[in-house]
Amino acid sequence: MNILAFVTANYVARQVGYDMSTGWGRADEATQAHFRPIETFEARLAELFVEIRGLGFDAVDLWTAHLHWQWATSEHLAAARRQAQTHGLTITGYAGGFGDTLAEFEVACRTAAGLGARVLAGGTTADRVDRAAVIAALKRHDLYLGFENHPEKTPADLLARIGGESEGRLGAAVDTGWWGTQGNDAAAALRALGPQLVAVHLKDVRAAGAHHTCRFGDGVVPLRACVAVLREIGYTGPLTVEHEPEQGDPLPDVAASLALLKTWLGA
Repeated sequence: MNILAFVTANYVARQVGYDMSTGWGRADEATQAHFRPIETFEARLAELFVEIRGLGFDAVDLWTAHLHWQWATSEHLAAARRQAQTHGLTITGYAGGFGDTLAEFEVACRTAAGLGARVLAGGTTADRVDRAAVIAALKRHDLYLGFENHPEKTPADLLARIGGESEGRLGAAVDTGWWGTQGNDAAAALRALGPQLVAVHLKDVRAAGAHHTCRFGDGVVPLRACVAVLREIGYTGPLTVEHEPEQGDPLPDVAASLALLKTWLGA
């Protein structure tokens, strides 16, 4: 049975009043400013974890804006682990961008490992500098890096980005919503990437050509078929529910999406 996770990027618009008219970057900055002070970090993270657990999730992928590797201290990491344990949540992944240099990537790895996460889901360009060193860092911290399918637009593009043999440390962190935006069949893409999957973020979007996320079943992504493919190919990793609307609180839709996902899984 796959563990079901909530990615805290779902909260992207919370600190800007659920209005992303100023863009993702501004929302990221506002979230970091809210969570960075160590004096209030633990209480503010606990509020999120209470909500996430209340929705019925057993796991969480922590978005970098809530605990960024650029400013995370040992106190931040200890508080995050403590609150995850208190609220019965497994930190399955660390999601976001992980720097452009080997030094930055190393810090991101130390942060993920300090959280107890196993997967970095997102991107870096450090591998373009020294791929072998990136793989060595992942091995040293016992982590896996999943490249998200953005900006890559096809499974072939993503496979090229992952490259050749990496001792299993490099793979795909598929965001089904981006396949929908790019006009690709997400279920077919998952099948094509099967052996490379290290993380799957299930997301629906309203129409191809834009990235307006929505409740599962209200958009164009064949999520039920995606789940069927994942079961067929034997994917046993976490399934993460993702929904980042530019306007409004996503939690009611996330709760409904989780319930629908459970029916597809027969849970």
